[in-house]
Amino acid sequence: MDAQSNNRNTYYAPRAATVCRYGNAIIAIGLALYFFLVPFAILVDAVSDSALRYPGIPHFAERLHRSLTPKYERWARERIGSGAATELGIDEISATEWPLFGSAFYLWATEELQQDWEFAGENRGIAPAVYARETIDAATALVLDEGHAAWVREHWGDDYLHKQNCFYRMLLISAATSHERLLGTGEHLDLLRDQVETLSAEIDASPVGLIEDYPYECYPGDVMMAVAAIRRADAVLGTDHSAFVQRALRAFDDERFDATGFPPYAASAEDGELSTCARGCSNSYVLIAAPELWPETAREWYARCEEHFWQRKAWAAGFREFPKGPYSVNWYADVDSGPVIAGYGVAASAFGIAAARANGRFDHAYPLAAEALVASWPLPDGTLLVPRLLSNLADAPYLGEAALLYCLSRQPVEGVAITTGGKLPPLVYIGLAGYLIVGLLIVGDSLLRVRRWRRSPRGVPCAGAQLGVWAVLLATGVLLGILVSWVYGLPVILIAQLLPRRGKRSRRDSVTGADPEEVRQT
Repeated sequence: MDAQSNNRNTYYAPRAATVCRYGNAIIAIGLALYFFLVPFAILVDAVSDSALRYPGIPHFAERLHRSLTPKYERWARERIGSGAATELGIDEISATEWPLFGSAFYLWATEELQQDWEFAGENRGIAPAVYARETIDAATALVLDEGHAAWVREHWGDDYLHKQNCFYRMLLISAATSHERLLGTGEHLDLLRDQVETLSAEIDASPVGLIEDYPYECYPGDVMMAVAAIRRADAVLGTDHSAFVQRALRAFDDERFDATGFPPYAASAEDGELSTCARGCSNSYVLIAAPELWPETAREWYARCEEHFWQRKAWAAGFREFPKGPYSVNWYADVDSGPVIAGYGVAASAFGIAAARANGRFDHAYPLAAEALVASWPLPDGTLLVPRLLSNLADAPYLGEAALLYCLSRQPVEGVAITTGGKLPPLVYIGLAGYLIVGLLIVGDSLLRVRRWRRSPRGVPCAGAQLGVWAVLLATGVLLGILVSWVYGLPVILIAQLLPRRGKRSRRDSVTGADPEEVRQT
């Protein structure tokens, strides 16, 4: 082979480069379908579901539950077996609280889906309590696991199951109750009875009906959820705590509220005086439990929340994290509220879906749910990309998806008035258009690049070597995605899209657009 021929193979080798170019086009179109166009179709179907506007379980929630169930079981069992929870510090809130909270959300949602299945009859296929049996066991085991109590034991000592510790004990009661209602095995009844009786007695004996989550930290919303958990446990224990529930209302005396007339975010357990004013994340939390405990009071509170915290602007609707006013905080973030954007609280609006549905306010639940769905970025494999990224990927990767599942599956409390209506804010249409437009642009750009390549395949230096690098990057990305996580694999695949790199076009090529290989052969 002469020097001219060797140079041609080194510098002008469009055949090898064409493999890269066509491969990149296929990959780009596949990614456009996976991340944009299929999610667009999923969201159009989800947003048009009548169960967002009226009572019922949305089809999106049913599919999410089926998708999440096997993943949650694997993670919960691995989490328990790893012993990772025993090595965490008491200040690592998301790592200590979120695994248990996510498990409670999953169990509560499964209860709602099971009740809906029983109401609809056996023509709905396999019951959630049947296909999710192993996950129900795993999620309950995680909440009850002593290793996952390490952080509260450090706060309260060895007597942590019978001393204050409201939030953790509420989760124990909730998990054991859900397990018994769903599976009816009776294996956790002794623990459940002990916690129900001792926690209700401690709340009842407290000066104002409040106890602490952690030393010197009392959150009235957690106390209310504990009262609701005790009331729900009556159904499986055969007990009656209705009188206790009525006495528990004393903890929520209007005289100790702030100007919004709503229970405070934090208060003193000794005298009930507020230490932090009402906030949207705790408001939504309170309004989920209130209607099943004190329906009349819940109606008044919801009206106050709507007056001071509901916000509808030209582009979006939702609950604020801080009350409306000229000096209100519009940009903020912490572990409870999540991001606060233009006043809208992410946690306040997400849990506002459950609060609105529980109180029969579908005029609020409909736009809130539609916004949450569009923002969730659902993928074809059932993953909700944004909730997953907003979770603690190391210690509680499924919290966001379990929480959204819980919110979408909440049903109105029996006896509440149903208010329908509401309209989708522009943000929903903007989000849907974004999925469609970005997906189509990627597909169109990929096809256009292939067309330009076929018409004028410019010189590619060391094309064979570039093809090799491209193949290695592609294989590495796929292996990382399968064996580790697509969070690491996808960027490597995107880097492969940068190849092949072309050489400089000659002046004659720029004018004629002729194939340099053909020119050289001629």
